[in-house]
Amino acid sequence: MPVVGEVTTRTAPWGSRLLGSAQESSGARRIRIQLLLTVPLLTANFTGMIVSIALGGFVLPGPSLFTRELLPLDAIAAPVYAGLATVFGMVWGTTRGLRALRWATDLDHVPTEAEQAAAAAVPRKLVVHQGLLWFGGLVLLTTLYGLADPELIPKVAFAVGISAIVVCANSYLIIEFALRPVTTRVLEAAQAHRRRGIGVFGRSLLAWMLGSGVPVAGLMVIAVLALARSDVSAERLAVCVLALGGATLVFGLLLMIQTLAATVAPIRGVRQAMRQVEKGDLDVWLAVYDGTELGELQSGFNHMVHGLREREQIRDLFGRHVGQDVADAALAAEPELGGVETDAAALFIDIIGSTTIAATRSATETVALLNRFFGLVVDEVERCGGLLNKFEGDAALAVFGTPTPLPDAAGAALACARAIRARLGEIPELTASIGVAAGRVVAGNVGAHQRYEFTVIGDAVNEAARLCELAKQDSGLLLASGSTVGDADAEEGEHWQLGEPVTLRGRIAPTTLARPR
Repeated sequence: MPVVGEVTTRTAPWGSRLLGSAQESSGARRIRIQLLLTVPLLTANFTGMIVSIALGGFVLPGPSLFTRELLPLDAIAAPVYAGLATVFGMVWGTTRGLRALRWATDLDHVPTEAEQAAAAAVPRKLVVHQGLLWFGGLVLLTTLYGLADPELIPKVAFAVGISAIVVCANSYLIIEFALRPVTTRVLEAAQAHRRRGIGVFGRSLLAWMLGSGVPVAGLMVIAVLALARSDVSAERLAVCVLALGGATLVFGLLLMIQTLAATVAPIRGVRQAMRQVEKGDLDVWLAVYDGTELGELQSGFNHMVHGLREREQIRDLFGRHVGQDVADAALAAEPELGGVETDAAALFIDIIGSTTIAATRSATETVALLNRFFGLVVDEVERCGGLLNKFEGDAALAVFGTPTPLPDAAGAALACARAIRARLGEIPELTASIGVAAGRVVAGNVGAHQRYEFTVIGDAVNEAARLCELAKQDSGLLLASGSTVGDADAEEGEHWQLGEPVTLRGRIAPTTLARPR
């Protein structure tokens, strides 16, 4: 089974150019993954901090956070915890997570089951780390601000909590995206594709819940707080609704874009690969980087193409064994025993002195010489529209007019015989005799239901074999029957001259010989 780096033809095998190419070195890929994890995660967390400050300081109803009494908390406690949490999250979370992926720096290493499980758990662990840090901030800041003013507890808790939820959801999608190259190797190493992650349905539901459900629930909480407090004006409530609604539109759109991109990328890859297959390119292989049902789609496509390649190889091998015309006929219809009577021409060719050749040369040299000879014969037979039906040791039988009909089967066989005789000079070590005859034959599958082969039986085949035997004593080494020349078109007939009648071995009626002019 090919690997991604060898057969992937797309420049973005993992659905995005940001993830690099399959030919990238392990060191460059490690740096790329580190940057794709660190920079977006830091951006998401800083954005979450800004949102929580905006919600708590300017949007949510209640006492103000920016007072002289709260200055130590605003200027020291909150910034210090945010800075420490950011540094600790980078060192503890990212470093510990990448430690589980250390094997990925070796492109030839096949991960063990333990390494596969550890790599699959990295996104979840990193999000849990971030969630714990945000939860710690929620508990700490809510407690400190609550000690200063108990009415600040719901305000701080709501601002930090809703930001934490959105940041963690966004971080999960970012981590999944950055680790696609690693996910590919994990899924390839697994004996069977196993669904990993929350699935397409769960991913979409998560995007809806965090992009729309949680903010709407927040609006409902604000409405409850406004009803519980008598000092919340209509203008204040409107500001809260507009601000949180705007944030819902922005962050909900971002989450939905990330979710749709993660869903569409595998489908787009399969579509592009299918276009390559439609063009006849079966050397295509998809990187399976999605742990959901879409990964099963990618894996299924790869198995389908692998089956098509095997089928094409078997078809090609079948055609080489029995002839492409016979193979096409067998694949086009249900093969059955028996044959049909038809007009055809037979060409028989036999090497003279093959016993001496085998005795004076090594087996390897003899086989190589025979292959050169039969290669020449096959080239000319196929060029003239015939079928090389049988190899019989140092001899071969070619037929013209079956299974593919020819308008002038006799003329094609005669022209092929002349061409072979002319080219035999290319192999001075060999001498061969040729016989050609045409007539009614029976062509079809002969054998048993378990094993059969396409063959041609009839007087024309026997006559061609006898003429080939007689041609060994003839100076031109090529004989045809006069009736075959008569059946050929006039243009081919002009290249032949009729000779004396001869009664061939095993036949009763005499055969008029014909030789090339």
